[in-house]
This record gives sequence, C-alpha cells and structure tokens, in this order.
Amino acid sequence: MKNIGVIGAGSWGTALALTLSNKGHKVRICDVDTAHVAEMKEKRENAKYLPGIPFNDNMEVVDETGEALEGADIVLFSAPAQHFRSALEHAIPYLEDNMVAVNVAKGIEQGTLMRMSEIAYTLKPDLKYVTLSGPSHAEEVGRFLPTTVAVASRDMELAEYIQDEFMTNRFRIYTNPDVCGVELGGSLKNIIALGAGISDGIGFGDNAKAALMTRGITEMKRLGVKLGAKEESFAGLTGVGDLIVTCTSMHSRNRRCGILIGEGEKPSAAVKKIGMVVEGIYTTQAAYQLAQRVGVEMPITESIYDCVNEKIDAREAVEMLMTRDKKNEMKL
Repeated sequence: MKNIGVIGAGSWGTALALTLSNKGHKVRICDVDTAHVAEMKEKRENAKYLPGIPFNDNMEVVDETGEALEGADIVLFSAPAQHFRSALEHAIPYLEDNMVAVNVAKGIEQGTLMRMSEIAYTLKPDLKYVTLSGPSHAEEVGRFLPTTVAVASRDMELAEYIQDEFMTNRFRIYTNPDVCGVELGGSLKNIIALGAGISDGIGFGDNAKAALMTRGITEMKRLGVKLGAKEESFAGLTGVGDLIVTCTSMHSRNRRCGILIGEGEKPSAAVKKIGMVVEGIYTTQAAYQLAQRVGVEMPITESIYDCVNEKIDAREAVEMLMTRDKKNEMKL
C-alpha cells in the first residue's frame, strides 16, 4: 500500500481520500482553511462538504502541506482550478523526485488561459504528472457508489501506475494518452452545465436541454481539436460522460447555479447561494477568450458568457441561439 498526501479537503478531495484509505493506502489530507481542518480532526469527518461519512483509521488530517507530503509516494492535488498554481507552488519544496502528482481540478486558469498540466510543467518541468477526470460526483464516490473515470499523462506508465493504485471494485479507471482532451473535456462541460441549468431555471423542457448538451459537445470538440486534443476523447468518459452527469444531476453545482440564474438571480448572487466554487463561471470567461484567440466559433459559450457577465438575460441568450443562421449539423 502507498502513502498518499491530499492537498485540498473539499468534497472531491475528501471523497477520493476516503476511497484510497478504504483500499488500504495511508492517506494524509490537509487544507488551507485552518478552521475546517480543526473541525475534521475533531469530528473525524468532513461535516462541511461531505457530511455523514466517517474517516477510517488509514486517514489522517494534518495541518500543513509539508506534513501531508512527508514520505508520500503519490500527491493528490484537489484545490480549485484557479488555486492550483498556488497549491503547487507551495508544495514544490516538499516534492521528491519519486513522487507522482495527480491533479483532479477541472478548469482553465483565468488570465493565462492555461490548462492545469501546462501550469504544472511550467512550474516544474520534470513533474511526474497525471490528471484524473470523468463523471464523478463527490457525493457518490464518497459513499462508494459505482463510478468510472479516466487518467491521462504524457507518460502512460504513470497513468497505468495510478490506475493500479486508485482502482477499486467501485471506482473503475481507464487510461487515456490525450492529456489535452481529458483536461478540456472536464473543464468545458461545466459551461454547458451552466446552460442546462439556466434552461431548467427558465422552465424549458427536456428537448431544450438535449439540444444544449448535443450542440455543447460539438462546441467542446471544436475548440479541443483546434488546441491539439483528439476528437475521440470528447466521445468518452471525460467528454460526453462528464457532460451527461453534470448537466442532469442536482449534485452538480454548475447546473444548480444555472438554475438560479434562469430563475432570475444575478450570477454573483447565485454563486454565493451555492456556497462552493462554481468552476463553470471561471471557465466560461477563459473559454470565451481562448475561442477568440484561436478563431473558433462557440455560440453556446458566447451566449453564456454574455449571460454571466450580465450583458443579456437568460431568455435573450436562448433567443440568440435559436435564431442563428442555418447550419449543417455534420460540420464540426
């Protein structure tokens, strides 16, 4: 069994820590929120983000990154995407050459428009980096409900190593060599989930949501291929698989945020009500800028961008999409 340090004790980091410790790995988990850490130590559960699931004896809550990484074989980064850079910068002094870094954040960094692997290799070019993504609500993974995800790395031996160490009879893992496609799929689907939530909040039906999801995956693929991703990845777990679960479940904070916006809440107020990071809000801004930079048409993303920036309301966004010029569906 391995020693695993987990950086970030939100719902997803905790769910994975529970899965890994339940498998028999020794897990140390830490977080920048000292009050949250103190509460987890006292209650031996994550009452704030994943209540009702007790920690087992293989899971230890610690105060500092250095303590979590001491003697670790694997380091799991579960900070929000916009904080991944700072989390990695803080961890680098404690990273040994043999440690494998697994990142589970799904997003594109604002300002730089970089994917998480691009940030990682910029900060530490020799980092042994793996990304994990796919349709995986923390609320289900933490309760050991069957889930399937994918891991990707530019070094497939690393991906296979994490596949072996993380996979259980309830947490199935596939490998994928397309880091770009896996990261973009996990990021861009949050934009479409916002749109699906907005549609639900307005009161539209299943037809509208099915159209958003179908045309949404086309948009995701269009940008991904332009940026070097493989088209096939968007038909897999980290593309259409993650899109389905995020657009249809009330576990999805992006969909719930969209519902509030569709009901008339201002985006800032909707995010505040969700009470956790809504990655789709940040990714919409970054994806819009990326599309502009590389000349890719993304009408759904553009409409949601205008909506979350309060340039138009939700109904106007739908009207814009429905009255666009005629298109051939088969053209990417």
